[in-house]
Amino acid sequence: MTCIYIRKATEKDLDDISEIINAGRGFLKEQGIDQWQGSYPSRDDIKRDVDNGIAYVLEVDGKVAGSATLHLGIDPDYLEMEEGEWEHGSEAHYSAIHRVAVSNNYRGQGLAYKLISGLLTISSLLGFKDVRIDTHPKNEGMQHIILASGFTKRGIIRTKIEEDDRFAYQIELH
Repeated sequence: MTCIYIRKATEKDLDDISEIINAGRGFLKEQGIDQWQGSYPSRDDIKRDVDNGIAYVLEVDGKVAGSATLHLGIDPDYLEMEEGEWEHGSEAHYSAIHRVAVSNNYRGQGLAYKLISGLLTISSLLGFKDVRIDTHPKNEGMQHIILASGFTKRGIIRTKIEEDDRFAYQIELH
């Protein structure tokens, strides 16, 4: 029986997470998507998330198979929406899922769904019923995963770091 679960990332996971992010960068490039094609997210970004306790990994049988960040509270990228609007406004009490990535070794096994589902559970346990996520307009694979996970497209935001438009999504947990 396979053991799959989410846990907070530690400094010991930095190499694995960096490798997954770099492979994800290459996978996006192969698809002609310019998301993550600069220095973001860097190892320093990942370390800062680990230090702040907002980085998570998906473990499969003791190996890091995926990673993501769960931002708690107001996200500066979500304050202004260029098209559309957030349910409950831009300064509501919410969490935001960022940098979802699954290792090349585990691609195609539905683990991104498990990762997002786990982060929704963590959000709920922490008292966040409003969860947000965004992705590049050309990243159709991630858009499919987001919508299949129950999110609703709310509009378009512009990221501060990559200075790109992103499709923004939201889910209300009960």
